[in-house]
Amino acid sequence: MTDTPPILLVANSSWNLSHQRGGLIRAFQAEGRWPLEAVVPLGDPPVGSLPTYQVPLVADGTAPRAELKSLVALIALFRQVRPGIVLGFTPKGNIYAGLAARATRRPFLPNVSGLGTGFIRGGLLLKIQAALYREAFRGLPTVFFQNRDDAALFEKMGLVTRRQVALIPGSGVDCRAFTAPPPKPRSDGRLKLVFVGRLLGDKGVRELAGAMRRLKPGYPGLSLTLVGELGAANRTAVSRQELDGWVGEGLLTHAGRTDDVRPFIAAADAVILPSYREGMPRALLEAAAMSRPLLASDVPGCREIVRDGDNGLLFEVRSEEALASAIERFITAGPEQRRSWALRSREIAEREYDERLVIDAYRSAVIALTGKGR
Repeated sequence: MTDTPPILLVANSSWNLSHQRGGLIRAFQAEGRWPLEAVVPLGDPPVGSLPTYQVPLVADGTAPRAELKSLVALIALFRQVRPGIVLGFTPKGNIYAGLAARATRRPFLPNVSGLGTGFIRGGLLLKIQAALYREAFRGLPTVFFQNRDDAALFEKMGLVTRRQVALIPGSGVDCRAFTAPPPKPRSDGRLKLVFVGRLLGDKGVRELAGAMRRLKPGYPGLSLTLVGELGAANRTAVSRQELDGWVGEGLLTHAGRTDDVRPFIAAADAVILPSYREGMPRALLEAAAMSRPLLASDVPGCREIVRDGDNGLLFEVRSEEALASAIERFITAGPEQRRSWALRSREIAEREYDERLVIDAYRSAVIALTGKGR
């Protein structure tokens, strides 16, 4: 194994690799075919037990000089490490690792798990981001996508060809670790919603607070807990002042960031995600595996795991009114319907989103691209 060049995993945070790709990392470590190493931004902690390199990679930065510095640092690192293959995650990890892999002639396998702010906002940032993706992905044998909408958009924009596209079920979910019975109706009739994710405008958090403001007078037994990081390095991040205002109004509570979301999901009657766009949201995968009904915006990434009226409800994106209406439909559906949605969520997670499907896809792709590990 010591003579085998390492697999290098690149992402915009060590948290992403540790939590979103943890199952893949553990599986490859257990198999022992390839050594694994990680690349994360300066100041981030190591990724578990992996040898971890730090580079000046700013997740939400757009300053040209800083972006060029990121690319140069990755090129230098790839020349030093000479990885057998580079695995890219997150927009910056895909773009700059892809460009650096091309410059150093290293095999590269990207995973398009989200398109980045440029694709949500549009304008000049989108044009720049699209041009970078086009160059980073040019000629690659395989590009993993987590939903058909993103793959179709990249094809339409000329960023990939149909032959390059390979669909995987997100990062998958460990259905053995994430398991729970459906929620039981409470004797007092209360219902608890949970949001899991960074507190960003692009995640629909502001619309969610507004929907709770509409609903609380008529449904005092309804509660909402936000589980996620405040102050994320993102231009749409919710401010401390906004959050404190919502908490002060009695609209919601904030549990902060956690390394284990299972207790929060287990305590919820449903998990809600009013995001503007997703790759394949892990929060919904984990909630489905734990037999929770899902409420989500009708956007790419969410509509794959949420089947409207089957295991939860979809609603119009960026609409406080539509969001409030969906929550009210969930409340008035009754305990038997909510239980049916919960059971279907678990069935869908087991059949379509078990992380072993993702691990198998990665194993096959790495073998095909490196010719090693057979």
